[in-house]
Amino acid sequence: MEDQAQALREIMTGAKGALAQGAAVGAATGDRIREGSPQGRKTRIIAVTSGKGGVGKTNVSVNLAIAYAKLGKRVIVMDGDLGLANVNIMLNVIPKHNLYHVMKKQKTMREIIYDTEYGIQIVAGASGFSKIANLSEDERQGFINELYALSQADIVIIDTGAGVSSNVLSFVAAADDAIIVTTPEPTAITDAYGIIKIIATEVENLNIGLKLVVNRVKTVVEGRRVADRIIEISGNFLNLKVEYLGCIYDDPVVPQAVLRQKPFLVADPKSKASISIQHLVGRLEKTEFPEDSGLGRFIRKLFGKD
Repeated sequence: MEDQAQALREIMTGAKGALAQGAAVGAATGDRIREGSPQGRKTRIIAVTSGKGGVGKTNVSVNLAIAYAKLGKRVIVMDGDLGLANVNIMLNVIPKHNLYHVMKKQKTMREIIYDTEYGIQIVAGASGFSKIANLSEDERQGFINELYALSQADIVIIDTGAGVSSNVLSFVAAADDAIIVTTPEPTAITDAYGIIKIIATEVENLNIGLKLVVNRVKTVVEGRRVADRIIEISGNFLNLKVEYLGCIYDDPVVPQAVLRQKPFLVADPKSKASISIQHLVGRLEKTEFPEDSGLGRFIRKLFGKD
């Protein structure tokens, strides 16, 4: 994981120089990227992660995106799990191209952004390709430049891999907001605290909105109890502030929608889980994010030093 994070940081070193020259990546690249995108748009980057798999992280990512789209936002979900991508599976789509083709300079980011029927766009992950360190310098710089194509969105939601393997920490550290998804299960609570602890100890200059979502709760009280436990321990032992964003009800609509490969917010907009997701977005919208935010900051922090 350390090698992966180091590779990500090295990739971004080149992007800092380009940013310092006054444009997003440089005049030519910047003009290409901003084409068709409102000038001055500030893209909010939200990373969704978890301490373990199976807690509903991807489901939360996709449905958050759809809820944002219903507010009139332009949203891109990027599958940040470079080893086992599954956002497209959740939506029952099979994009012909993914991040692997961008990394290898076979396609541009604009060419792989996939329009879904749900009002959101996705960037499919590079399944089976987890070694960014294997990219040549030319491929790395090309990937940096292509990332700026995401500036066309108001919101970019990054569905990271579970746990702390691969590039998860880099995505979390670079985002404007990082949402940690857990459940009331004891192992999930322990793993959620575990990833928070690693974030606190391994991420330098931590300046993100670290938020907690408790999924599959029976009651609001249960969600608050789980959150309070994690937040209190994080504050006392790690001196790290974690905000409780809210909970999502344990709703039979969710597994039914997963089997149908259809977002539950679309399958049943009035379900408890759907209403929960909309409440989460409402709270996120009321949360300020750093003045120095957006895609430029994200890329500087992802691949360089900020």
